[in-house]
Amino acid sequence: MKVKRLKEIQKIARSFEELKVYQKAKDLTNAVYTLTKKGAFVKDYGLADQIRRSSVSVMSNIAEGFERGSRPDFIRFLFIAKGSCGELRAQLEIAKDQGYISEQDYIQCRDNAKNISGITANFIKHLKLNPKR
Repeated sequence: MKVKRLKEIQKIARSFEELKVYQKAKDLTNAVYTLTKKGAFVKDYGLADQIRRSSVSVMSNIAEGFERGSRPDFIRFLFIAKGSCGELRAQLEIAKDQGYISEQDYIQCRDNAKNISGITANFIKHLKLNPKR
């Protein structure tokens, strides 16, 4: 049974690295790491660590869900990744309010996080509506 479910997931992509949503999450994580290494942000260890963790959580949960090999697990982990996108957006707002990142960097990262959240929501919907694919 598990082999059959794994094959269904692999029809979507052979590996999580091929998923568009994973690639976008990885790009966002790298952008967050770049931002948190600059200026006063680097000295706010708590927020820098937490914002990095939430960005890493997005891509990690996509990867882990995919590797679990079952559609229900994948969907569950995609929901967790989507939640981490919301957490990241809240932390970006704090970073902007504290003057750690510019308005432009805030908007760019926030919009990327919203986009990833939307792609994830659409992916979840697709997986739920097409259980046999």
